Amino acid sequence: MTAPDEEEWAIWMKAAMAGDAAAYRRFLEAVTPRLRAMAHHHSRHLGSCGSDVEDLVQEVLLAIHLKRGTWDQSRPLGPWLSAIVRNKLVDMLRQRGRHAAVPIDDVAGMLAAPEAQEGLQAHEIDRMIGRLKGAQQDIVKSISVDGSSVRETAGRLNMTEGAVRVALHRALQALAAAYRGKA
Repeated sequence: MTAPDEEEWAIWMKAAMAGDAAAYRRFLEAVTPRLRAMAHHHSRHLGSCGSDVEDLVQEVLLAIHLKRGTWDQSRPLGPWLSAIVRNKLVDMLRQRGRHAAVPIDDVAGMLAAPEAQEGLQAHEIDRMIGRLKGAQQDIVKSISVDGSSVRETAGRLNMTEGAVRVALHRALQALAAAYRGKA
């Protein structure tokens, strides 16, 4: 059973994936406080400093934007969001030389805790995607903006699905580094 907020988020996300920019804005504005609460809880729990929270939230929002086409609309949105938060937190800790295992159950429980919000704006994301080179930019736009599948993107670009996945992964890493000011 999903929480009422999650059901509303799913409606907005589905509309956003169909091209409704206003629904996407509502989704991001509604989900950001929950993401921030999860980031705050887990950063504190794992001994990370408070300044990491906003970095983590921005990484998660970017990942949601870039990977929204991977969400299976027949499944609840909450676990998908929780997995992104968990993965980004683990990535952040690994970059600092710390290894952590964050159980999905711990993250899923945080969806119900609201807090204040402010998120990455769509125009900022578009500007960042514009920094990518050639095929990476095409792949990110195709999968994340246009909502095409990996298979469709691979076919259109005459690439293997594996090559598209690798290029997408590298593009996401480049975007994350650029966002943190390391590129």
